[in-house]
Amino acid sequence: MTVQSTSVDDAKEVLATVESVRTPQARTRIGGTLTAVNVVEGDAVKKGDVVAVVEDTKLKLQLTAAEARIGALLAKLDLIQTEYERVKQLRSTGAAPQSRLDDAETQMTVTKAEIAAARADKSVIEEQVIEGKVLAPDDGRVLKVSAVAGQVTMPGEPVATLATANYILKLRVPERHARFMHEGDEVLIAGRGLDRDTATRMTKGKIVRVYPELDQGRVVADAEAAAIGDYFVGETVSTFVSTGKRQTIVVPADAIVHREGLTFVRLKGVGEVPVQTGPKQIAADGVSPGVEILTGLKAGDEVVLP
Repeated sequence: MTVQSTSVDDAKEVLATVESVRTPQARTRIGGTLTAVNVVEGDAVKKGDVVAVVEDTKLKLQLTAAEARIGALLAKLDLIQTEYERVKQLRSTGAAPQSRLDDAETQMTVTKAEIAAARADKSVIEEQVIEGKVLAPDDGRVLKVSAVAGQVTMPGEPVATLATANYILKLRVPERHARFMHEGDEVLIAGRGLDRDTATRMTKGKIVRVYPELDQGRVVADAEAAAIGDYFVGETVSTFVSTGKRQTIVVPADAIVHREGLTFVRLKGVGEVPVQTGPKQIAADGVSPGVEILTGLKAGDEVVLP
């Protein structure tokens, strides 16, 4: 194998944090007593699932009163309609004046309007009872439950915080590499556990947003990757981003010989020569293209492979 100078990505290792795209909160819509909390941390929920239930005993009393008022108005309407029919018959024979018929008709119209208003009031109370159900605002997983059954709540208080199903990687890259960060650039993601041995086993991601403001001297960017769907929110992941191209010498990993604490490469007609190696070149296909040679070889050398 003839050694040649190769152009490679100057990949820099960056620690990224797994974050949820959105962390909506399930909040109460009415005040009252929290009678049930149906989720715990880690539960998966769908949009519209009942996370908790808030009850206000005054609403039940108001609903009973509204139903009683509607019943009384309906009974009153029956009486007015009976009176109206009687006056209407008397008017047809000339035994009752027109004003009396008009009064009966007006009373009937007013009572019907009162019934409609009472039914609307009842609907408002029923809607308030329904709003006692605290609903999940989106699909996701429960990160935190901030309320317990039995406590008194006010409208708008959070009951649970969710992490939506879509995760991103939040990267913070040193300012000197800012010019290399662009939307659409590829990011290589190492395996879980921050193990350096995973550097040759990568999955691909893509930068979807680069924030225009530096945070403590670092460029902040978001990256999407399909392989992080089962990660923990807040988990730290080792990633590699390209900060340009550079020329180097790369040889296959099996050309490297380790002996007595030294590293050698066997050259044709020369024998073993000591070399200083750099990191394994990163590959997203799971196969390392080789090991970088920092010193000891030059372009044109003939490497003997085993």
